[in-house]
Amino acid sequence: MMENVEKRRRGRPRKNPVESSSVQPTATKRGRGRPRKNTSSAPVKNISDLIYETTNVWDSTNFDKEKIFAFSEGYKDFLNKAKTEREFIKESIALAKKKGFVNLDEMGDRKLNPGDKVYRVVKGKMMLLSVIGKKPAQEGTRILGAHVDSPRIDIKQNPLYESTGMAFFKTHYYGGIKKYQWVAIPLALHGVVVKADGTVVEVNIGENENDPVFTITDLLPHLAKDQYEKKLNEAFQGEHMNALLGAIPYGNKDEKDRFKKNILSLLHDNYGIVEEDLISSELELVPAFKARDVGFDRSMIGAYGHDDRVCAYPALMAILETENPEYTAICYLTDKEEIGSVGNTGAESRALENFIADLCALTTEGQYSDRLLRVALERSKMLSADVNAALDPNYEGTHDKMNAGYLNKGIAIMKFSGTRGKSGASDANAEFLGEVRKLFNDNKIPWHITELGAVDKGGGGTIAMMIANLGVDVIDVGVPVLSMHSPFEIASKADIYAVYKGYCAFVK
Repeated sequence: MMENVEKRRRGRPRKNPVESSSVQPTATKRGRGRPRKNTSSAPVKNISDLIYETTNVWDSTNFDKEKIFAFSEGYKDFLNKAKTEREFIKESIALAKKKGFVNLDEMGDRKLNPGDKVYRVVKGKMMLLSVIGKKPAQEGTRILGAHVDSPRIDIKQNPLYESTGMAFFKTHYYGGIKKYQWVAIPLALHGVVVKADGTVVEVNIGENENDPVFTITDLLPHLAKDQYEKKLNEAFQGEHMNALLGAIPYGNKDEKDRFKKNILSLLHDNYGIVEEDLISSELELVPAFKARDVGFDRSMIGAYGHDDRVCAYPALMAILETENPEYTAICYLTDKEEIGSVGNTGAESRALENFIADLCALTTEGQYSDRLLRVALERSKMLSADVNAALDPNYEGTHDKMNAGYLNKGIAIMKFSGTRGKSGASDANAEFLGEVRKLFNDNKIPWHITELGAVDKGGGGTIAMMIANLGVDVIDVGVPVLSMHSPFEIASKADIYAVYKGYCAFVK
């Protein structure tokens, strides 16, 4: 989720079910897996039936602990392989092919039929997957939209230098981070280098036990008096967050730039690259540790990249398991959300429009026109699958406790995002919130309504705003997370599984 303009959602729905083609209406139920009385017609037998209550997922009889843990193991394994946006898409392509999905751009103009499974990859960093519904695409689609980029440390384009007998990479942090959290920890180097002849070299150093790791050094407390006296956002300067690479010189002692040259020699020997090739590279430093169970009871997962892969993975799993939906189902995995969803791989691009346009053209029985796309967008519904900030009892006063996200209360629904006076928000209409709330109630899926922090404390944004601008009904629905945007975020296994079940209900 994006800091400020950069993301969030959380919430939980309310009462009054609303009929809509988006969600199949059934008996009204109580949020969080327990049926609730229909207060619009049935007499009230117990006054407690009028109260909005949340449920701990672990208390729900509809959720099996073994299934929760099994799903979490699959997620941890995937997360360890997909620490960057490129790696997430690469792993997603492999899983999609195993499930029978076909590259839409390799099919020509062949008509699509109900049940067909297709995907499209954009620049190796965005992916759209779809299962064709019984109704043509112009009747509307059901979209799960998530982003697969996370806050990190990028390597600058001209990065390599030496100083005081050591070699370093200059860096530029990506997304909203607390800079102090990224120093003095082991970092792995991931990404690609494009050589002068166009050859793409993949880099992944620091994940295997025998790999070296990298780090950004910190100042010892004995000499940090001046650092202590600075404001937190001033104590660590972005231009000084340089990654340590090595300390062995090249050649004899009269050689110039001996430490830099030794790194270049190693890069050339191992990857066949020269210094100029780094200019056309995308290299990222990410935490070198793996996803781990947290707590004596193993109820939580600590990992880098929960924001937003903890929602993107369940969304991917949901679309991969969807068969013959009523409406065409789409999973939309985007890039660049952490910096405003910009660029041709972000949600600001035309990628989703173009994809739905192609689905309309390939499912209509008549002649395609732009009007089919516009109608399809206005009839479409989307769950913006992004994380929310869970209330942390160690930091009182950051949330309105009545409208906060909590671990273990299931899906966090956030009606609106934005900052303070809802600036930059996507504010879902009450009717769509009612539909989503009813969907989860009817499927006995625990959920709760949330905001991203107390009104004047800050806020954030998601891709919801960009998709809402297309005319699509959209609301943020995701997993509450502790320590968000840190190198080691915390999420509840129960919430992850609840989100997965909610996404499945929405697209199926």
